[in-house]
Amino acid sequence: MNPNFLQTPIAYLKGVGPNRADALKAELGIETFRDLLHLFPNRYLDRTSYYKINQLQPSGADVQVVGKIVHIKTVEQKRGKRLVATFMDETGQMDLVWFRGHKWIKENLKLNEPYVVFGRVNKYGSSYSMPHPEMETLQKHQQGLKMVMQPIYPSTEKLSNKGITNRVIGKMIQQLFLECQGKFPESLSPTILEELKLISKSSALFNIHFPKNQELLAKAQFRLKFEELFFVQLRLISQNLQRKQKIKGMPFEAVGEKFTEFFENHLPFDLTKAQKRVIKEIRNDLGSNAQMNRLLQGDVGSGKTIVALMCMLLAIDNGFQACLMAPTEILATQHYNGLKELLENMDVKIALLTGSTKKSERTLLHNQLENGNLNILVGTHAVLEDKVQFKNLGLAIVDEQHRFGVAQRSKLWKKGSPNSSEDGGAIPPHILVMTATPIPRTLAMSLYGDLDISVIDELPPGRKPIKTVHRFDSNRLKVFGFIKDEIKKGRQIYIVYPLIQESEALDYKDLMDGYESIVRDFPQPEYQISIVHGKMKPADKDYEMERFVKGETQIMIATTVIEVGVNVPNASVMIIESAERFGLSQLHQLRGRVGRGAEQSFCILMTGHKLSEDSKTRLQTMVRTNDGFEIAEVDLKLRGPGDLMGTQQSGMLNLKIADIVKDNQILKTARYHAIQLLKDDPRLEKAENAPILNAYSKMMANKTIWNYIS
Repeated sequence: MNPNFLQTPIAYLKGVGPNRADALKAELGIETFRDLLHLFPNRYLDRTSYYKINQLQPSGADVQVVGKIVHIKTVEQKRGKRLVATFMDETGQMDLVWFRGHKWIKENLKLNEPYVVFGRVNKYGSSYSMPHPEMETLQKHQQGLKMVMQPIYPSTEKLSNKGITNRVIGKMIQQLFLECQGKFPESLSPTILEELKLISKSSALFNIHFPKNQELLAKAQFRLKFEELFFVQLRLISQNLQRKQKIKGMPFEAVGEKFTEFFENHLPFDLTKAQKRVIKEIRNDLGSNAQMNRLLQGDVGSGKTIVALMCMLLAIDNGFQACLMAPTEILATQHYNGLKELLENMDVKIALLTGSTKKSERTLLHNQLENGNLNILVGTHAVLEDKVQFKNLGLAIVDEQHRFGVAQRSKLWKKGSPNSSEDGGAIPPHILVMTATPIPRTLAMSLYGDLDISVIDELPPGRKPIKTVHRFDSNRLKVFGFIKDEIKKGRQIYIVYPLIQESEALDYKDLMDGYESIVRDFPQPEYQISIVHGKMKPADKDYEMERFVKGETQIMIATTVIEVGVNVPNASVMIIESAERFGLSQLHQLRGRVGRGAEQSFCILMTGHKLSEDSKTRLQTMVRTNDGFEIAEVDLKLRGPGDLMGTQQSGMLNLKIADIVKDNQILKTARYHAIQLLKDDPRLEKAENAPILNAYSKMMANKTIWNYIS
């Protein structure tokens, strides 16, 4: 087969033509022979099993029955007539029913001759009927080489209206196989085929479209899912390896006095096993001569900040500067205060740079950065401004990375050590990306396959797990009583209302109604209340936040602006109103705002009585577990990969046949084999890997590595 044959425009396939080609392109994105070949069926009708009449169930599935017609009659009804045939086998009888085409059907039906009928059964009382069955004589059925499992292809209403039915698409695919003579180039090596006992590419494509039985269909699906995930992983892992070979990093060889002094004298608590493991992984990267690009995942409160600080001390010990960038001013200020406290008795210079840093302070700060007197800079996007020049930035840490664009990260790269690489260009700093949004491992393997991943999966000692309960609106008075008891103990409370952009006015009304009812139940001067929402000026928001942080107000009523990073150790209760309107990861993030002190903390999910199944699952999951990874896995199952990463990225997991949630095991197998292959033959130069190299090069050239890697 000519290697470019599959790139032929679909209009040139016999039976398609320009009009149908336009419709296929507009509705299903099918432009070439290859696209049509990769239009895989959604499901199949099984023509391999035969049912007895007494085994029938009204399940909505199509079934096949063998029997004889013993009687035919026409029944008058309100509009027109229907034709009814009594169909029997040795276990019972049912009706075959036609509402049109009576004359022709009646002339062609033969009494007492064995037939195979195929269709969907309905149940009326205790009797069954099958409207408009497909039928043929048993003799003809046995002679015909029947496609025993009938594929059902993805379609749209517009295609059906233009006469491009499932049957027509099936015919087009048959025509394509005829023209290709059913032969397609192999894309995997003999070693992988042998090791995983995979069927050939040609056989897999044939059996995905025209499966002879369930077993061959399963083999075809496994082979094609594995291949799809294998090439995606090959792309991600080779990118990572190339980066490590090409992009030199600054080796941090010494574990020096600052790191040791902090570890031995200033650690506020013992590191958990997970923190020690992660620091070791990062230290290996930093000492390896390659630039580090690592994702650090840790649930809210797992102690990522200490890990970040110890990495920054490693950079300082090796004569470099470090910076930590956060998405909001509140979060940056909080990081700065936390780090400053930890470094109190050490000779390390740290400064904060945000949009509100005064001009005089900035000038001083710029000078200290450039002459190397400043060791650590904490800040917001302000750090990225061209005026901000480091003497020798060795490590950049980005918190909550999904809030920063790629362009912003590349600006950080350019702030590396000047003139220190062979070609006189800057060596990029090591990059550590931190996130408290747990990303399910399956998704992380696909989305961040080119980053190395570290996970802190245990909480520091002394942290009590947050108790989460679900309460209905009708229990509100009891909940208010509980809040009063907590305030008496000197604790503070968050009450959060949902924010749904489309109905801003409605949200505002909900928030204000809530505020008024709380002011009624918690009157001044006994209680002080802060309120924060999107319509306020930034300065007013900060003022209200500040009052709450200082403990001047006991209750903070807010929309979700408090989601990221506010640290008030004294706040012990998080009440989430209309909790059914929040996604799981948002609920989990909000819950993480409490439980930061030594006291027992609580999260109360308030809802009405009417709840969808998904809402119930979300609430039950929150009550059952505090494990962010478990929550993220449930979220992924409920919402699918596209939604989970936010709409702007939903196109990324545009897979043709695999599903990274359901095919989690296949993904792991594919990743393992991609890693082994690249270890053994990094450039795919061995003769046996030629099929892989060939397929991979084509995908890269046609940009069809399933268009989905961000």
